[in-house]
Amino acid sequence: MNYTVVNREIQIGDIYLTAVTSSSIFLIGDADIINLASAFDTPPESLIIGPFVPLTPKGS
Repeated sequence: MNYTVVNREIQIGDIYLTAVTSSSIFLIGDADIINLASAFDTPPESLIIGPFVPLTPKGS
């Protein structure tokens, strides 16, 4: 996939995250290159998909 991004001035206020998955990226700012890769070598019968672990609010 190729796409063009035009960066302009950005101003960020408050950010609230509920959860983060194991294959996610949260980025604010500039990045020249982002390389993504994935490998999965576990047999399907040993895969356990459990509940997501929520992030606890800061100060809790």
